[in-house]
Amino acid sequence: MATVDSKHAPLHPIVGDRLIAGDGTSAQDWQAWQGLHSLTRLDILTHFPKHRRVCIFAPHPDDEILGCGGLLQALVAQGNQVLIVSVTQGEKSHPNSPLYPTDKLAKIRALESQLALETLGSSLDLPNVSMTSLNFPDGEVFGRQADFFDKLTSLIQPADILITPFAYDGHPDHEGTGQVVQRFANTFKSRLNLTWYQVLIWAWHWAKPGDSRIPWHKAWRFDLSELQAQRKSYAMRCFSSQIYADPTTGTAPILSDTTLTRLSQPFEVYLHD
Repeated sequence: MATVDSKHAPLHPIVGDRLIAGDGTSAQDWQAWQGLHSLTRLDILTHFPKHRRVCIFAPHPDDEILGCGGLLQALVAQGNQVLIVSVTQGEKSHPNSPLYPTDKLAKIRALESQLALETLGSSLDLPNVSMTSLNFPDGEVFGRQADFFDKLTSLIQPADILITPFAYDGHPDHEGTGQVVQRFANTFKSRLNLTWYQVLIWAWHWAKPGDSRIPWHKAWRFDLSELQAQRKSYAMRCFSSQIYADPTTGTAPILSDTTLTRLSQPFEVYLHD
């Protein structure tokens, strides 16, 4: 997604003051915050029993890696079935670009997502991972919540564990995704035995260490091994359309080096009651 140029932009009608502006908070600043190091560690076997399917909702094809690239490797190694749900095709990340017309970009981003998955291991190492797309228009998820909710009724199975971006992550599509899945999980929690987790993605950008807009009391830290962190970093580099500037419009990369560094830290933080 494009970032906001001004650090003094007015409140956004959806995300309010959770604006993705400028370079954001650096990885170094996050690492220096003691609160990050004192978060309760997430034990994968306890939180994600291997007999339960895990559904990772990616508002755009790349969010599954940016948010969950480490956990995804651990889930596959443990034997969980994993379903990656692309909510949109990410086709509008480069408006008015001769290089990336929407139809072409949708295909490119799907291929990038597949390549990133293979980079996490190899296609032979990911036998339990499947992918599907809900094909909502990029940038319109927040306004399509009723349709989104309806689609979940045929997608979600009993005992699924659902992972979305933080429901207040700072991007309208991320927030729409998190809030719809949260509502679905709450509605059918008892009947279907559903569990919902949120992962921080763009929140690392706009938030500050100890930021009160993030419910840190619900936070669980998943530490990545050196190999998991390395593979995640390599996988993020597969999203060429997002990490390089567009020479036809002069648009800066969607995922800047600062953003990639911030998301390449050897941990992921999940929110769960």
